[in-house]
Amino acid sequence: MPNDPHDIDSSCRLPAQLRFLLWLLGSWLAVFTATRLTLLVVSFAQAEATPAAILGIFAGGLVYDLAFLAYAGLALAMLVFLLPQACWGSGPARRVPQLLLFASCFAMLFVALSEWIFWDEFGVRFNFIAVDYLVYSKEVVDNILESYPVWPLLAAIAALALLAAHRLWRPLAQPAALLGWRRRGLLLAAGGGVAALVAATIGQDFPRPSEGNTYQRELAANGPYQFFAAFRNNEIKYGEFYATLPAAEVATLLHGEVAEPLAVFAGSEAQNIRRHIDNPGALRRLNVVLVTIESLSAKYLGVFGDARGLTPNLDRLSRDSLFFTNFYATGTRTDRGLEAITLSLPPTPGRSVVKRIGRESGYASLGRQFRAQGYDPVFLYGGRGYFDNMNAFFSGNGYRIVDQSALPKAEMEFENAWGMSDEDLYRQAVKLADAEHAAGKPFFLQLMTTSNHRPYTYPDGRIDIPSGEGRAGAVKYTDYAIGRFLEAARQKPWFAQTVFVFVADHNAGSAGQQDLPVENYRIPLFIHAPALLEPRRIDRLASQIDIAPTLLGLLGFDYTSTFYGRDMLRDGDWQGRALIGNYQHLGLYDGERLAILSPRRQMRSVDADAAERAVGSDDPLVRRAIAYYQGADHAFRHRLFAWQGG
Repeated sequence: MPNDPHDIDSSCRLPAQLRFLLWLLGSWLAVFTATRLTLLVVSFAQAEATPAAILGIFAGGLVYDLAFLAYAGLALAMLVFLLPQACWGSGPARRVPQLLLFASCFAMLFVALSEWIFWDEFGVRFNFIAVDYLVYSKEVVDNILESYPVWPLLAAIAALALLAAHRLWRPLAQPAALLGWRRRGLLLAAGGGVAALVAATIGQDFPRPSEGNTYQRELAANGPYQFFAAFRNNEIKYGEFYATLPAAEVATLLHGEVAEPLAVFAGSEAQNIRRHIDNPGALRRLNVVLVTIESLSAKYLGVFGDARGLTPNLDRLSRDSLFFTNFYATGTRTDRGLEAITLSLPPTPGRSVVKRIGRESGYASLGRQFRAQGYDPVFLYGGRGYFDNMNAFFSGNGYRIVDQSALPKAEMEFENAWGMSDEDLYRQAVKLADAEHAAGKPFFLQLMTTSNHRPYTYPDGRIDIPSGEGRAGAVKYTDYAIGRFLEAARQKPWFAQTVFVFVADHNAGSAGQQDLPVENYRIPLFIHAPALLEPRRIDRLASQIDIAPTLLGLLGFDYTSTFYGRDMLRDGDWQGRALIGNYQHLGLYDGERLAILSPRRQMRSVDADAAERAVGSDDPLVRRAIAYYQGADHAFRHRLFAWQGG
């Protein structure tokens, strides 16, 4: 290719560098459109894809795609314009833009495949979960390697990228003029202006409306754009984005929500719900084993209607325990479940408290309440506790940590990407319980399992579904391990004085046509103590924030509470409610209607027939929802649920 622009055929109107850049951006736009079309095809029914909806999806998607390319194009332009002129000639230096073209094609296809995998798992574009997965790369990479044929897929992507780069290079190799430094500088300045304009006008929710079909909104998004937006906005200030009420009204509503019989409020600040709980009856220093089970939706249990026979042990527990039939997770991630169970806190927008690094400790947790009664609370995790910031959270809130990294390899029969098998975890729990009992102390063990998670692998020979074949096998193995654990515990002298709690951390999937599909949040809860509690079904509506006060009530603890939950067994007149949410939308469900609070101060109500309508802050259910979430956000920012005990 000649270096003198006067030697170029005047019919070539675009300079070589600009032509190269536009071809790259056009290719990215084509891949984004093809990805959107593919995801629409596989989710056509759920997206209720009418012609008008499809037009909206692709029109909105084009805005998002161009918004992302405004940023990406600026970065690519800086790289392309810095290449020496020799790179656009016919010598060996031309391999540099060819390599850049191949790398870009590979990145396009890799992003498209990643979006497909993420959509298949979660039913949404990249969000906070994808950001977290980038941060905790070892577990995620190991999980992907065990779940998918990664190397063949990467080889296929590389081959396709090589073919695409070869085809694209043919028109790009035609002689063309070259941009001088002055024109390059002007183009970069113009690109910077476009990127600044996009940053000022197109946010994470534009042009997608917050209401309506969730699939349509997610299809209109751009995965890479959403990823970087989530990375940047990992904490959301409630008052800046959500509907609010005057502080005095929030205080009145909150006090009415959390007041139990004989509760005496002690906080001097209006929205402070700190109160003294006087539980009736004698104090009982019973042992407690609280098992949080990975991703166990209620729909997988036979007692909730599944006919495959996956959960015989849990189904048996439903007859031998306090069985809560109308119980809901607060969120869709492990850290949300642990936050709700341990702090009895509603799911405030953005990151959970568990993962707010630097502000995750010092709270009036369930573990600190047990420690104040002379227990040695232990958080026992099947994986490595740095994941999701668990070690920092639990160690900073009154627990001793025992995780996979603290155990010798010889004590773990089976491991996968996420940690040891559930059987190994339960063996460690029995070992810890034996040691505490031998020392003459009551114990409180809070467990977090890992086996019911992709890649769904577990020890061979346990159940009749081969390891790694899907969720059904993982659920059945999870149930099998629970049965073995209880069988081993029944042989121990401490069993008769132990309360076992089995609950899911979250559901197995929250994607649906609505932002907060209530039924998808339903999870099982069993409180099992055959020598201490008469078995019965409890149909009262409740959620994970109610576990801590219920458990402390069972043991007769009198304590100072900052919990937003209620004792599910104590107040006969309380009808219950469930707090559910994701990183953006916040809900309060009263058994008939769901109030949803969304950014841009939007308020909606979903009726029992799934009809959705906009409502105002005069709606009683919406006012209750605002009180919970505005109050919880205020409490976090002012440390109103900090531990003040000894």
